[in-house]
Amino acid sequence: MQLPFLRLGSKSILGLDIGSSCVKAVEVAPRGDGFDLLHLGVAPLPHDAIVEGAFLNASVIADAIREAIERSGSKAKHAAAAVSGHSVIVKKITVPAMTQAELEESIRWEAEQYIPFDVNEVNLDFEILQPGDAERPMEVLLVAAKRDMIDDYVNLIGEAGLVPAVIDVAGFAVENAWESNYGAADDVVALVNIGAQTSTINVVANGVPAFTRDIAAGGNQYTAEIQRALSVGFDEAERIKIGERGESQDVVPQEVEQAMRTVTNNLVGEIARSLDFFGATAADMRIQRVYLSGGSSRVAGLEAAFRERTGLEVQLMNPLSKMMPSTRFDPELLDQVGPSLGVCVGLALRRVDE
Repeated sequence: MQLPFLRLGSKSILGLDIGSSCVKAVEVAPRGDGFDLLHLGVAPLPHDAIVEGAFLNASVIADAIREAIERSGSKAKHAAAAVSGHSVIVKKITVPAMTQAELEESIRWEAEQYIPFDVNEVNLDFEILQPGDAERPMEVLLVAAKRDMIDDYVNLIGEAGLVPAVIDVAGFAVENAWESNYGAADDVVALVNIGAQTSTINVVANGVPAFTRDIAAGGNQYTAEIQRALSVGFDEAERIKIGERGESQDVVPQEVEQAMRTVTNNLVGEIARSLDFFGATAADMRIQRVYLSGGSSRVAGLEAAFRERTGLEVQLMNPLSKMMPSTRFDPELLDQVGPSLGVCVGLALRRVDE
């Protein structure tokens, strides 16, 4: 969702993914049918700085943004960020056929029928998916985000020394990265981005979002289950989750494996139920493939468990697959962080697509 009062023009833009575990900053430049990765920086966040989408420690988050930018080496001044969670509503609606200008005038009234918030407390945007006529209504993709959340992002980005140029929806940013790397397919695919606290689902049919949902579940559930099973602190559980033994030299591998397996089964089950719901409500559309992305998408066994539970073709999405060969970055680093860059690469590519 692009902010109506800011115009990016041709200036370079920094894709800024403000996650609950870290901040990622990416800048790219178009090259042929791909792009150059110009700058990449990642900075960690304390696990309690952002909770359920709320910024509980804005100064710490702003410091992390500045650190990510410094590590990236980017000099871009304009930034694009993405929102998700229960304060964002994405819905496909039908309205009587009208012009773009008429829809702009009436969209707030139309939105009142579909969103659970006071329409005066949200920022609205829309995209016409299918123009209508005298006999057929038009299809419109409606996006509503609570204004106080948008204001929090705008203020935070400004505090970090950047100009907020675009506020997008996380699921749409991932879709942008997917299309730029894989091409808009004529079939139906599910893009599942698994973050630390939130997993975002975007089912894309013929290049158009057909179903979106955010689930309050992600990688932190692995950490919490390891904490419970082994009676260790958050930081120690995080180290164990990513394969470091840390202080817990006496950790029994079976206990870790069981804790991870339990969360994987629960997480995959919850996402699969959303995909099943889509299948039940869109009988003429069948998901062909699932692309996994996000920092928690590489958890051991997750891809296989997803494939077994859904019976679908499942693969990790590589947001850097169309990147031109580069000697700027360590290949091992790109391999490690690549799957987690879907949101910020999609944001950084906005200026290319626009």
